[in-house]
Amino acid sequence: MKGYHGKFLEVDLTAAKTRDLEIAESDYKNFIGGASLAANLIYDRLKPGLDPLSPQSPLVFATGPFTGTSVPMVSRYALAGLSPLTGYWGEATSGGRFPFRLKASGYDGLLVIGRADKPVYLLVDKGKAELKDASRLMGMDTYQTQERIKSEAGKQLAVACIGAAGEKMLSYACVINDRGRAAGRCGLGAIMGSKKLKAVAAGGNIKPDLSDDGLLKELAKEARAIINSDLTSKGFSEYGTMMSMDMGMMLGDVPVKYFTKSVFPAERVSGLALRQKYLIDSYACQGCPVGCGREVKEFSPSLKSVDGPEYETAGAFGPLCMNFDFDSIIRANHLCNAHGIDTISAGVSIAYAMFLYELGVIKKSDAGMEIKWGDGEAVVKLVEMILNQEGIGRLLSRGTLKMAQELGRDQGEAAQVKGLEFPMHDPRAFHGMAISYATGPRGACHLKGDYFNVDLSKRVPEFGIKTRDRLSADNNKAIMAAKYQSLKDLYDSLLMCKFSPISVTLTAKILAAITGWGTEPEDILIAGDRSINLKRAINNRLGLTRKDDKLPAICARVIKEGGIAGSSPDMDRMLREYYAHRGWDWETGKPGREKLIELGLEQAAKDLY
Repeated sequence: MKGYHGKFLEVDLTAAKTRDLEIAESDYKNFIGGASLAANLIYDRLKPGLDPLSPQSPLVFATGPFTGTSVPMVSRYALAGLSPLTGYWGEATSGGRFPFRLKASGYDGLLVIGRADKPVYLLVDKGKAELKDASRLMGMDTYQTQERIKSEAGKQLAVACIGAAGEKMLSYACVINDRGRAAGRCGLGAIMGSKKLKAVAAGGNIKPDLSDDGLLKELAKEARAIINSDLTSKGFSEYGTMMSMDMGMMLGDVPVKYFTKSVFPAERVSGLALRQKYLIDSYACQGCPVGCGREVKEFSPSLKSVDGPEYETAGAFGPLCMNFDFDSIIRANHLCNAHGIDTISAGVSIAYAMFLYELGVIKKSDAGMEIKWGDGEAVVKLVEMILNQEGIGRLLSRGTLKMAQELGRDQGEAAQVKGLEFPMHDPRAFHGMAISYATGPRGACHLKGDYFNVDLSKRVPEFGIKTRDRLSADNNKAIMAAKYQSLKDLYDSLLMCKFSPISVTLTAKILAAITGWGTEPEDILIAGDRSINLKRAINNRLGLTRKDDKLPAICARVIKEGGIAGSSPDMDRMLREYYAHRGWDWETGKPGREKLIELGLEQAAKDLY
């Protein structure tokens, strides 16, 4: 077997034991790695009604065949389990050094089950694993935890850990690695907290054999040349992920005032504004020539260096809350990173609270403070209240769907799909995004896939995916979105950064050079389809139906301004086309039995039918 170690480390925290878990080559071929392979491992341990925070709930850290190679933009890992926020399939990815170190430890990933009797962290280094006491680390923030473990166990290690939010098992707690890199969505940090697993520290220099190392180096060189000449990559290098804030406003892509507006002073919270107002440094994940990460230097006397906000974070704590004070956005982001919560879910929940405050549903006496639009200090205070589980912070920490339910509001007011809050790309601006949100395996996700890029300029000729009218469902929009969704899902199997501009054809050649498999572009699409359908089967077994594939009214109703004036996606048409293309049953929302068997998912076919 080439490109893989051929095994995961299975960690039973209840028994305080570890063992090697051999993975069949057929499973690698079918699921590639990352989140798809994690879904296969989790499916075998899935029981309907399983509490995500129970000891039996599995948590998987997974790398892929690209991880640790000379290919640029591939230092990523996937984290997967049942989402404590949604109750459905949950996954997140993160970059940095940790993915390379995890792969170099001698394992392709970790499968964690059980619950420790006291706080522990897992040290996996050079093919050996050890559970170590983490009692002294409890209460430390994520930055302190990383530094303390490395000072004790070895500076060469990379660490992924939880902060206070994970320890308290907050619904959208996340996992932080390499200072402020986050596996942000779905609340998987709460699973670590429930298992009393404070951190994973990984290190080593064990590399799997490659099928054709010489060819891979040539292909990696070709990929690097493409990245270095790509205009979007240059924009990320210059301005980080916030480079498109201005253009996003003009297109109506940036949601404003809790999805009720689309026009705002973008020049105040753009990537350029960040560079002009602060001393900025850039950083990159290991092996990446782009360097989209931002660090704010000399931010305050107490914070000499702070992770700069990403686009999603700036949008959520900024325009969505009508807040254009950069200092408060940066402070809110720092709190989220330091204590480990998803900035998207936190920002959307705070914006919903502001929306309800304006309506008089939440009163000053309920919140203990005024929650007015544009109040940056209130945004920071509410993040603190969420983290401290203080007052109204308890309600906000549960996400918008549970907020609406508890307050007796129409659920269409909650900006979420399947319980996962919307990211900062408005579905009215790109109708291909609307169908992606409604059907995505983890809920409202802009990364499975980022169809706004297609509707702007990106094409995938191998799959017939072309740029079309962004405000229309015409020209097989739903079918192209389904194909693109499968493609981007596979990125989280390989693992490769979603920003990588290399073609599907080159991607297939790289996979073939690593593994020796005769991979063609069509194989990439089939593997992505298999992954999407397996995750769908997991969700179906957990109770999901077609009725859950919808946009909330707050994110679909027509507004009268900006680049989305008069726009509303034709969801019924797109859903019907999407279902027909996928081979899903219109009545139940399940993948068809024949489709599952065609994709080699026989067990799922038996379970669903």
